[in-house]
Formats: sequence, C-alpha cells, structure tokens
Amino acid sequence: MNAPTIEGRARVVIEGLRPEVDGGRFPIKRTVGETVRVEVDAFTDGHDAVRCMLLHRRAGDDVWERVPMRALGNDRWRGEFAVGAPGRHEYTVNAWIDPFETWRHDLARREDPADVQLALRIGEALVADAARAAPAEVATRLKALADAISGASDWREGRKAGTDEALAALMREHAEPRFVSRYDHVLTVVVEPERARFSSWYEFFPRSAGEPDATHGTFADCERRLPEVAAMGFDVVYLPPIHPIGTLFRKGPNNTLTAGPEDPGSPWAIGSAGGGHKAVHPALGTIDDFRRLVERARSLGIDIALDIAFQCAPDHPYVESHPEWFRWRPDGTVQYAENPPKKYQDIYPFEFECDEWRALWAELLSVVEFWVDQGVRVFRVDNPHTKPFALWEWLIAQVKARTPDTIFLSEAFTRPRLMHRLAKAGFSQSYTYFAWRNTRTELTEYFTELAQAASREYFRPNLWPNTPDILPEFLQFGGRPAFQLRVALAATLGASYGIYGPAFELMEHEAREPGSEEYLDSEKYEIRRWDRGRPDSLRDYIARLNRIRRDNPALHGDWSLRFHAVDNERLLCFSKAAEDDDNTLVVVANLDPHHVQSGWVELPLEEFGIAADQPFQAHDLLSGSRFLWQGARNFVQLDPAASPVHIFRVRRRLRTERDFDYFL
Repeated sequence: MNAPTIEGRARVVIEGLRPEVDGGRFPIKRTVGETVRVEVDAFTDGHDAVRCMLLHRRAGDDVWERVPMRALGNDRWRGEFAVGAPGRHEYTVNAWIDPFETWRHDLARREDPADVQLALRIGEALVADAARAAPAEVATRLKALADAISGASDWREGRKAGTDEALAALMREHAEPRFVSRYDHVLTVVVEPERARFSSWYEFFPRSAGEPDATHGTFADCERRLPEVAAMGFDVVYLPPIHPIGTLFRKGPNNTLTAGPEDPGSPWAIGSAGGGHKAVHPALGTIDDFRRLVERARSLGIDIALDIAFQCAPDHPYVESHPEWFRWRPDGTVQYAENPPKKYQDIYPFEFECDEWRALWAELLSVVEFWVDQGVRVFRVDNPHTKPFALWEWLIAQVKARTPDTIFLSEAFTRPRLMHRLAKAGFSQSYTYFAWRNTRTELTEYFTELAQAASREYFRPNLWPNTPDILPEFLQFGGRPAFQLRVALAATLGASYGIYGPAFELMEHEAREPGSEEYLDSEKYEIRRWDRGRPDSLRDYIARLNRIRRDNPALHGDWSLRFHAVDNERLLCFSKAAEDDDNTLVVVANLDPHHVQSGWVELPLEEFGIAADQPFQAHDLLSGSRFLWQGARNFVQLDPAASPVHIFRVRRRLRTERDFDYFL
C-alpha cells in the first residue's frame, strides 16, 4: 500500500472563504485604494488554538505580505488589506495550530502547583525555541522571558510570567509556525482606476457636434464642446464609432432601407474603402486631430471613451482581405446581422467559429491596442454578448497586462447570466435594466440585488436613463419631471451613470411610432442640429446633481445603499453613507411625474448615529432648503412640477451659523 502524500500533521481546515467568485475561477474587482475584506472558516480537531493569516501580494511578486486575521467567533475569521496601483493582485489564507497560545490558554486555568510547574517547563521550551529563530534583539528579550518563566520563585509567579501579554505578542510575531494549512486556491483581485467605480458619462455624436450651419461635425468641434460637458460635471465623454462608414446597403433616416446621397449612415456600420477599425472618418479629421481631442479632454479631467464594435460594413477592407472571417451563405453572399424579423443588411458579423479564429482574435486585439496607443483608456463595447466569452476574457487580460488602467464598459442588454458572465470575464462596468425599472418594488428589488448580493464583487452597474437605442416609455410621456426624476435616480442609486445627450438635457421624447423605444429622427441615422442653449435645458440641473455627487463620498460607491419604509407606494426612500466619513445622504423621490405625492418616511436613526430624541437637520442639496427633523418618522411632500426629488444631507448635530453659508 502506498503511503499518503498529504501532510497529515497540518490539521487546520480552511473553508468558506469570501470573497471568492466561482471557486476562484474569476477575480473579484476593486479600485485603487479600496479594501479587500476577507472572511474564512478555520478550525481544527480538538481544542487547540488556531492562528489564521491573510496573505496578499501584487501578482508576480515573490514575497507575500502578511495580515493576522482576527477571530469573529464560531471559527470565523476576518482580515483586510488595501490594494495599490492598477493591475492584478493575489490573496489567500494560511492557518495553523499555535502551540504557545494553546499552552498559555491551558496554563491560565491550571490550579495544581505540580501541574503548573511541569507546564512551565513546556512553556520555557516553546519560548526558547522561538528565540533561536528570532532576530538578535528579539531573541534576547525572549530568552529573558523564558528565564522569568523557569526562574519564578513560585508557581504563581511562573504562571503570571507565562500568561504575560507582552510575551504573547512577541510569540505571535516571531514563533515559527509548523504544519501550516493553506487554502485550496490563490485568489485574484483586479485593481482598476477609481473611475471604474465612480464615473459620470456623457455620450454625444461627433458628427452632430458642429455649429448649426455645419454639414458635419469634426474632432475640433468636439474639443470646443468639452468645456460645456465639463461644466455639467461629467468625467467620461463617450463617442459612438468614429470610423469610416460603409456605403453598401447604407440605412437612411429612421432606419429606412434606402439612403440618399447625403445620408451619413449608421456609425456602427464600420468600414469602407477609406479604412476600417483603425481609421477615422475623414469628415471628422485625422488621427492627429483625435489625439489632440484626447489630450484636451484629459486636461479638463475627462476621459474619452471610444466605442468598440466588432462588426463590419459590407465594404469593410476585412471582407475582401479576410473572407474566411465571415459566414458565407449558399448563394455566395455574406450573412448579414439579423434578429428575425429585424434585418441589418449594412452590418456583417464575424464568424467566430471559423478555422482562422486565432488570427481573427489577434486582429481584434490589435484594434484595441491601436486605440490604447492613441491615448484611449476607456472603451464602451457594443453588444459583447454576441461574441464569445472566451474572446473577452483573453482580450481584456491581454490589454490590462500591458495597460492596467484601461476600463471596459459592457453594453449588453441581455439575459442576466450573460451579463454576469461578461462581468466575470473582465468588463469593468456593465449596463443594467435601470431604464425599465420604474415602480418602487422594481427599483428596490433590483438595486438591493446589485448592492448586496455576492455578485457585487465582480458586477459594477452603470445606469443610463436613455441611450441612442432606448427612449423608455416613461420619458416619452412623463414630461420634464420624468427626465429630472430619472437622471436624479441614476446619479444617486449608482456610483456610475451616464446620459445620451443632448437628447436627454433637451428632453427629446418623441418615439418613431407608438409602442417603440426608437427615437423619431434618430441620430443613429442622420446628423442632428441641437439647440444646446435652449432656456428649458436641464444642463444646470444635471450640473447640480454632478456637484452633489462629487462633494459627497456617500455617492462614490454602491455597497452602502439601503432602502427605507415609506407609507406611500409612489414614494421611494433610500440612503447611502460613506464608511470612513461623516457623510450620510437620504434620497426621497416621487415616482409619479404627474401628481403631488406625500407620506411618512421611516429612517434607521441608530445606523445614522442619531439618538431617537435628538433633533437633526435634513439639508436638501438640490434646493438648498433645510428641515429640522426629530425621530425616525418624518413627513415629506414632493410636487413633481417643482422638484420630484429630495437629496438630503443628514447632519447628526445642529451646525454653527457659519455652516449655513454652504449652498450649491
């Protein structure tokens, strides 16, 4: 019979480690400076004392940093570490039986003098053994303490010396563990820039960025728009595809099948004789013009996010140079994109099951790397759920290995499991179902899941009340209050959110036809002339929301979100709080854009650090109004014609007169 190959003397069991995604198959996510809090079950047979150590390091380093874990009770342990620069980090847990702590625990309970004297000799040997492996200065101190144990005048003095806390601290630090158990997996955390967690996105079409008398916007026009976007408080500007647009089967206004000679076509029909995914539309300018746009944006604190759409127009150069990358039909034509009965004759999808798939993957990676070389660090990926998950896992890992501060947003309005798999595969942020969640029940259930479920370790939501593809019914018929409500909810429920403008701030609400979510005269198919200076624009309201977001750390993350009771179904109440800051916000929203709604909200004052009989101030950061509240239940009334939302900063004590100078 063969001898066992395991180390049978490593007796500690380690299990139930959190956070962990699919048994360590996928990494968790954090941003620079955030904490990873690790909990684990660690126990052994019998009654011996267990020590538990959290290990972490930057991937590729040889040396682990060690963090002693503290006991929570019932064999559960906790430790935490902060992550540094972007990149991949690793963590795991070691545990072992601590003979000295076991001895010390038993010594404190011994009463028989002879029993204690024998135990002291055992303890002296444990301390002396630790001294032999310790640095010289520590070894001297340990030897002195060992002598105090063995040289005590009586057994009581010896027991006192053996249970001394200073000795225990030295032994915890310097005693060499034996027979160490290690958790089954070394786990990974992907660290990304703060913008992956907290960001405000603004989307606009470069070709519509020109002055009213211009025929086609340019990158220079986009530059001139940047200060306006910065003034609204956005830190990411997302541009739909900027590449040459195909001419074959080009779509006309409102997605008609026939385009006129002046119709620009859809930017997502990428490629023509003028180039493909590594070229820019000649009417926009040159690559050098694009680089200047990226640099100008960065000087204003804005990242340019570029659209990655892995699909081709029929006249894309790839179709001729690499026909093997496409699916050919029996009649000798290429299979265009379709979702029956919808047909997209102006778009050819790649055939990811072709024999030359490795070369196709390599080329698609080179597309992303090309734009990284132009200074782009943020990408919005179009329909990633229609491409292989394995492609994204490989491609994103390759890009981040070279440029760790790159951020990827997944535009996948699809089934939940697909969205989550893409997030696990490496996407930094994900679109959500927010556009279709309108009632209190819908919002509460969905956002409780996003903020509190285990999936929060890898799935970061980015909330969009509208997109060029989605004009929700709520915005079509809710008027100005509906737009104010939805952007306020997006900006406070989510640490990351975005709007498609200027359609949003100008409250564009006409659908192509009844029951449709497509815009009438959609900018996807034509150049629009926006009157951005209109006096009814929501730009100032949005700017105020973004200032509130910037100034309040409570809104910089998602995990603190909690919903609170209201006795009116048309009212929604929730709070967010900053863990390391005296910053608690309570949001109350009227979900009815047409009628005044009122009710009593009930707040968890103990969680807010407020005594039940203590008055506190609710400062509405949107209007500047201040209310003196007392007790858990307080009355609110919201007229959507005035403002559909309160964003209260809860102040735990009445402030001085000086504090009343703060207004947005």
